[in-house]
Amino acid sequence: MISHHPSDELLLGAAAGTLDAGAAIVVGAHLESCAQCRARVHAFESVGGAMLESIEPALMAPEALARTLAMIGMPPVVPPPPPMPGPRPDLPDGVAWPRSLADCAVSRWRWMGPGMRWSRVTVPHAKDANVFLLRIGAGKALAHHTHSGVELTQVMCGSFHDGRAVFGAGDFDAADGSVRHQPVLATGGECICLASVEGRLVFDSAIARMIGSLVGI
Repeated sequence: MISHHPSDELLLGAAAGTLDAGAAIVVGAHLESCAQCRARVHAFESVGGAMLESIEPALMAPEALARTLAMIGMPPVVPPPPPMPGPRPDLPDGVAWPRSLADCAVSRWRWMGPGMRWSRVTVPHAKDANVFLLRIGAGKALAHHTHSGVELTQVMCGSFHDGRAVFGAGDFDAADGSVRHQPVLATGGECICLASVEGRLVFDSAIARMIGSLVGI
């Protein structure tokens, strides 16, 4: 059961192709597992297509046809191929890599604290995108924090609660500066999340701030 979904604003952005790279990856991972949100995005796409059909035709510039014909005769511009993603870190049995990460490089799991590991996701077409994976052991808790921007999270496996709600496999969360929370993992097993951060996480603890700066979150 998926209980938490992206907002209509994010789903509209997915339908229109206007999300930034990090948000597109995390929302895309949610859409892979959520038929309800896929149907909603399809509805938004249909509405957008109908709106385009209702727009009054506009006259083109007089030289538009000549420019187009000239471009047809030009040699095609072939972009360099994206780097091969390379090997992926291990995942628990039954947990699949989101297809939205297909072109991304994913680092090995790195130590972040007792029972806590993280992995950097490098997006080839958006090097500044702050996307990463968190792998947190059962019963562990992240440090209290808020956000200087927006943090988007897709739960790949396991579950956590943060005082607002319980988020399980398939659930999506969006948190900004109005949210101050401490995600606490369920005791039944580890939790792996895919996240994108615009800005930084703002930790209460000096030690957590130091680790966050090293990790880049």
